This record gives sequence, C-alpha cells and structure tokens, in this order.
Amino acid sequence: MRLLLGWLLLGSLWLGATLPAEIDAFLKKDKISPSQVSLIISQTRGGRELASFQADRSRRPASVIKLMTTYAALLSLGKDFRWPTRFYIQGRLAGGVLDGDLIVKAYGDPTLSGKDLPGIVSRLKRLGIRKITGNIVVDRSFFAAGDRISSGFDNHPYSEYNAMPDAMMFNDHLCKIRIDTRSGKAVVGKGVPDRSYRIVNNLKVTSRPCRSRYSWPLVKIRKVGGVPTVFLSGTLSRHCSPRVIQNVLSHSYSTLYYAFVAELHRQGIEYGGRLKLAKLPPDARPLMTHYSEPLIKIVAKTLKKSNNLYARHIFLLVGAKRFGPPATVEKGRKAVKEILAERGIAGSETILDNGSGLSRKTRTTARALHSLLEDAYRRYGWDWLGALSIAGVDGTIRKRYRYTPVRKHAWMKTGTLKDAKNIAGYVKGRSGKLYTTVILYNGPERWKGKLLEDQILEWIVKTK
Repeated sequence: MRLLLGWLLLGSLWLGATLPAEIDAFLKKDKISPSQVSLIISQTRGGRELASFQADRSRRPASVIKLMTTYAALLSLGKDFRWPTRFYIQGRLAGGVLDGDLIVKAYGDPTLSGKDLPGIVSRLKRLGIRKITGNIVVDRSFFAAGDRISSGFDNHPYSEYNAMPDAMMFNDHLCKIRIDTRSGKAVVGKGVPDRSYRIVNNLKVTSRPCRSRYSWPLVKIRKVGGVPTVFLSGTLSRHCSPRVIQNVLSHSYSTLYYAFVAELHRQGIEYGGRLKLAKLPPDARPLMTHYSEPLIKIVAKTLKKSNNLYARHIFLLVGAKRFGPPATVEKGRKAVKEILAERGIAGSETILDNGSGLSRKTRTTARALHSLLEDAYRRYGWDWLGALSIAGVDGTIRKRYRYTPVRKHAWMKTGTLKDAKNIAGYVKGRSGKLYTTVILYNGPERWKGKLLEDQILEWIVKTK
C-alpha cells in the first residue's frame, strides 16, 4: 500500500513536467524519490526543451553556485580584469638605500604565490633598491574579512577548502611541509620559513616498501600555547618520494612576509626590519604594481577545481567594486544578486551566502542556473565553456568520465555537500549540438544523485 501511494505521489509531481521515458526509467529503476530531484535540459541558445522536472524548486546548489559568483564578476569587471598588488615607499630612496618602509597594498589577488616573488624582487632591484632600513608594511584593509584563517565549516578546520579570504592572500593560504626520507632519516622542512607555526617531528624511517602504512605520515594538528603545531608520527619508507602536506596554519600575510624576506636576501637586498600591518600612509609614494592573470583564467581555475577560496575572493571583489571598499560578504551578496537580476537570472528564489557553495544556507533553482548558463554562452561562448571542467580531461570530472562516451563531450560544474550531488553545464549530443543541462539532487544517498547524473549525461551524448 505504501509503495502504491509513493508512485501515486510520483505521478502527481510529474504532471505538467517534460520528462523523457528514458529519464523516467532511470528514476524508477534507482528508486529515487521525486522530491529529491530537479532538472532542466534544453538545446543551447534557446532551443527546444528536452526535459524539465521541478525546475523551480529551491535546492542546495553546493559549489554549483560558483557559476553565479564568477559570471557576475565577468559581467561586472570584464574577462580581461587583472588584480593589482601595489608597492609603495615611505622615506627617502637614494644610493640604493631605502631609508624608510616598503609598503604592500593588497587588493585580494587570490593567485599571488611564491612563483611571483622572484620577479617582484627583481623589479625592486631594477628600481634601485639594494637595502631597506625600515619595515615591510602590509595594508590588507581592502577586505573587511577579519582575522579567522578557517571557516570551521566542518571537523577539518585546517583543510584547504576551509581557507578564509584575506586581501593579502598568498600561496592559497596554505603552509607546505616537505618530508624526505631517502637519506634514511626523516628530513622535514617548511616550504616557507614561516615562524608563526611549529612542527614536531616524531617520524621513524623503515626500509620496507613504500606501501600501505609506510607510504604516508600520520599528521595531527593542534594549538599549543596558542600556536598551531603540526605533529608528525608513524613510520615512512625510505623508498618513498618526498611527501608534501599542506594545511591552513598561518595568516597568509605572515607567510607572504617570510617568503618575501627570504627572496630579498636571496637576491642580495639587505633587510632587517619586521612586519607591520597598517593602512597606506597618505605620504607614501607609488613604486610599482604587480598584476594577476586575466580574470577569465582565474575564473577557469575557480570553476575547474571548485576552488572555494578563489570564489570567496571574487565574491568580495564584486561587492567592493559595486559598493566601494572595504569588501564585505554583505556587499558581495547584494552585488551578485543585482548584477544577475539585471540579466533576468537571479530573483527571490536565489539565496547567496559566501559565493563559494561551502554553505548550508545557499539556495537556488535549476531554472535560475539554466538561465545563467544560457546567458553566459550567448555572451562569452567558448571562452565560458573552456572555464568549466571538461569531462574526462580536467577539473572535478577529470576521472569521473574518463572511460565513458561522455569524455570530451561535456563541460560542467559540479557541487557536493553531505546531502547534495549536483551538476550543471553543457553536453554535446551525437548531432554535434549543445544541450544546456542542470541536474540537482538533494538527498542523503549521494551515490544515487551521481548515478542519475551519469546516466542522463550519457543518454544526451548517445541520443539524436
């Protein structure tokens, strides 16, 4: 009797929906409750609709919401926008000596890394600096982001995806620790000589093969006297290649400072000052500017790898550009909603939180995402498609579709939470035509959502 009532409910929910027999069969075969699924599939650029089911029902989009964050940024700033990081001096520069401070004014470039420092320091030398008698001052006031380094979203606060934004971002907010056992001893070193965290090395080394419990160290992190401390233990094989662990342990401006000082010394610039956090003084004089890659490339890194930190930075930047600094989450929410609403994309059905999808508050509908994908393709075409993960090739679906007909036939953004498994993007059918596809599954059995998505994408690829 209960099963009969279930299928009667299923039938009533499907009334008025456009649902091909094949998708109907997938749902029934896998016993997926209709209350857990929303989807909409149509030929891209306003073509005919293949399927629509509960497309206006509010769902948790998880990381699929990054589509809204990044598209709003492209609309607002343009695909060629580049993040600046500006350098100033305060004091007198003569005879190679800066008798004063070097000031870094940060604007939230999420991609600034150790790879950029040799070029930056080399430019300082070409501008005549051989010695700095003052301090290095960092102005991170463009973001009103606070001092938390982790979002604390789950029980893994030091994990990469929990990193919080900062106007002075560096190395993705990660501290890297390298472990090399090839000499027969466990040689442990920091990627950057950052003194704001500690390492306790209790590792042992064995000559056993680099497999199973001998292939990776045991890592525990806790604060000791208020200082993040990484405890390394276990037994690691001497036959293992060097291992690198990376966690959110320190403020990004601290990591930047220590890496910057090390590079100054490496290139022969004398410096013996300290780090200061302060706003740019009114009498500071501009020296040089470092620029990030174009925004469209950063959008691609954000979407393909589902980078939460990059998404948060883009979200904050959009808010600051529309409503003025300092950037806040509230400004980001308002700005993204307004920008998308101007294109008829996001209305009251969309609730934004932090722009990354690492949130249980964020809500939107399959139809809103479908409208965005249609609009983005009309405006940016393959520049936009290329920013999405290519099935079986790169990003979050690099392995997922590697050995299926979907490989190289889908450009998608995925989103996963404890109770959500979603996918949205474009799929190429046998005819060569593109189909804008949004599938949202919100339920406890995520494997069912993944199975449904995989079956539908393969059906689109194979069918005429």
